[in-house]
Amino acid sequence: MTGKERYENIEIPAQLTDVIRQAQQKAAARKSSSRIIRYASILAACAAFLFIVNIPSVANAMSKIPVVGSIVQVLQFGDGGKVTDGVTVGSEATENTLKINFSTDEHAQTNDAPHYNVVHKEAPNRILFTFSGARYMDIEKVKADFMTQPLVKDVYGSMILDDSSVGFVVVLKEGVQYAVTEFKNPGYLEVKLTSDGKPVTPRKVYSLRTESMPFGESMGIIKESYPDEDISFLKTSTGEFTAVIGEYLTAEEAEQKLKELAQQPDYHEEFYVDSWMSNENPK
Repeated sequence: MTGKERYENIEIPAQLTDVIRQAQQKAAARKSSSRIIRYASILAACAAFLFIVNIPSVANAMSKIPVVGSIVQVLQFGDGGKVTDGVTVGSEATENTLKINFSTDEHAQTNDAPHYNVVHKEAPNRILFTFSGARYMDIEKVKADFMTQPLVKDVYGSMILDDSSVGFVVVLKEGVQYAVTEFKNPGYLEVKLTSDGKPVTPRKVYSLRTESMPFGESMGIIKESYPDEDISFLKTSTGEFTAVIGEYLTAEEAEQKLKELAQQPDYHEEFYVDSWMSNENPK
């Protein structure tokens, strides 16, 4: 078996998602301020990175991959890349691999990935990519490339008012695992998707959400109005979008969060508590 084949057959640990979820639930139970929440998220991201790169089979396979460029890190969520400006975000798809590449105005591939952030949400199962120091991305090309993969359900752009940042969301089928590998010289990201094919039992999720809205600046304004909140946007079953805060197990948890949010001096009553199944989009 070649090094490339060993890489393509790397198994993403099935228990990793449960480990991360348990860590996040424990951090949430002990939260006393937004500062603690942010600190817990950073620790969880570091834990996820260490968990992956210290698996002998993964490390051994990666050391023998005849790839273009050098591996910087492997992660499921967190930050990476270097500070850049004016980068163009592109994409391409090959068998079992999704590649996010970066180029300059002269169409030369960059040596490093721009600063990026990867976030994972579970209801529905999706990855949120954000790239800073990037000014252009052909979202239709990105969507077309990613939708060639049978484990991907949907792809849509992120509304970011900062004109030096771009982003997009990849919605995965239930139970799909993933890993993001960052390379340098040249700089690019590879997204590996795997699934054991076992059925996943949907669960009810409670969240704070807004009324549905069309894709546009109003989405970015809501996000900027609450900089300390972890706001993401979900495509609704009607094709519009809703701002979402949290993924709670009970309505009581969501109601408590809404009470805390309502105490903020600039709160404008945009949010309310709603629920949907983890494998569905809200109405």
